[in-house]
Amino acid sequence: MFAGKSLSPQQLSAVTAVSLSIPISAGIYFLNPDWRITIIACCIIFAGSYGLVLFILQGFIYRKIKLIYKLIYQTKASKREEFYYKNILPQKSIDEVREDVENWAQQRKAEIEVLQKNEAYRKEFLQNLSHELRTPIFAIQGYVHTLLNGALENPEVNKKFLNNASHNIDRLVNLVDDLDEIAKLERGEQQLYKENFIIQDLVKEVFESLSIKADEKSIRMIIKKGCEQPLTVFADKEKIRQVLINLIDNSIKYGKQNGEVEASAYKIDGKRMLIEISDDGFGIGEEHIARIFERFYRTDHARSRKVGGSGLGLAICKHIIEAHGHTIHLRSTVDVGSTFGFTLDNNKEGQ
Repeated sequence: MFAGKSLSPQQLSAVTAVSLSIPISAGIYFLNPDWRITIIACCIIFAGSYGLVLFILQGFIYRKIKLIYKLIYQTKASKREEFYYKNILPQKSIDEVREDVENWAQQRKAEIEVLQKNEAYRKEFLQNLSHELRTPIFAIQGYVHTLLNGALENPEVNKKFLNNASHNIDRLVNLVDDLDEIAKLERGEQQLYKENFIIQDLVKEVFESLSIKADEKSIRMIIKKGCEQPLTVFADKEKIRQVLINLIDNSIKYGKQNGEVEASAYKIDGKRMLIEISDDGFGIGEEHIARIFERFYRTDHARSRKVGGSGLGLAICKHIIEAHGHTIHLRSTVDVGSTFGFTLDNNKEGQ
């Protein structure tokens, strides 16, 4: 009758009362074969047994269960919760209570895993931040101390050392500025000034601004054939310029000599555009793709620091695109190249 499910306190009390009242009533009938007396005795024994067993179960077992519920939820019970503990909880079977506790345990386990993961990211972030700050600070300290110890009087090295110190100061300032921008983006404090503009025209402007860097490695920057037709997007032009500069600059930094950087734009539907920046550079390993947009995450620490940058460029790109209500992604294969893509809103009528 109750297979596959534990009995509730009422059911258990009733079963126990029946188990007691029937044999006792049978004994009474055997001693005094009067049906009327037997039925009355059976009813009294059943009622008394039911009430006693139910009182014991609720008074001892469910008091403990109530305590368990209070401990797992760790809150002061409201009037509604007190009503639940008093009237609803005693109706639950032990299996239902067990399921509640198991669900709570699974939720806590998931929360602990998330906290542990976040703690690992926090430690890694602080370690990376410390390294990024320490490197230019120690370099500046070294140049200044050298100058103070006599190199300042040597015209052959003093200007060189001052230039190197200035370069590291600029790197430090850029790092702080990038951190400040990410913090503002995360807090939603960066306002977006959206307007309609042709994405290919903006790409050409960025190509022009980075042409000297590209020429140093003989890298050709082009708009993909078939994507020349002007497409209008509705976004913050200067923020998207920043995204394109970061992505194209990365393609040049990590691109191969005599390589190519290719931009493309496509209509996805009536509401969105897809913009992609592709290169034929060294590519990124599959194990790094999931974390590539994290702050300070580098796939190759030695090479990344050699080519410069704060390590925050892709993180800033991610936050800017997400601030527009869209996403950014990466496809990459080692020694084949990488493609960064992001979506934006289509042009807005009347703007």
